[in-house]
Amino acid sequence: MNITNDIKPVTYLKSRAADLLNQINETHRAVIITQNGEPRAILQDPESYENMRNAIGMLKLISLGEGDIREGRFSSQEDIFNDIENGLEASRK
Repeated sequence: MNITNDIKPVTYLKSRAADLLNQINETHRAVIITQNGEPRAILQDPESYENMRNAIGMLKLISLGEGDIREGRFSSQEDIFNDIENGLEASRK
C-alpha cells in the first residue's frame, strides 16, 4: 500500500469528484484531501466507514470490560448461568 497515491489536493476533488468517488468505492481505500499542502479531510466509502465505527465500538467495549476486571467487577460464568436459571424458574411460577 502506497499512501502517496491516496493523497489528493482539493482542486483534484473539485475537478474529478466522480472519478475519485469511483476509486474510493472500488478500492475501499480512504483518500486524504489536502488544501495548501496540509491535510484537511478524509474521504472514505460508506462500507469501510461503517466497519471502522463498528471496530471502534468493539474496542471501547473491550476496554470497558478490561477496566471492570481490573476493578474486580465481574462474576463467574457459573454464577451468571445460575442467576439466569433462577430468574427463569421464578418467572414460570
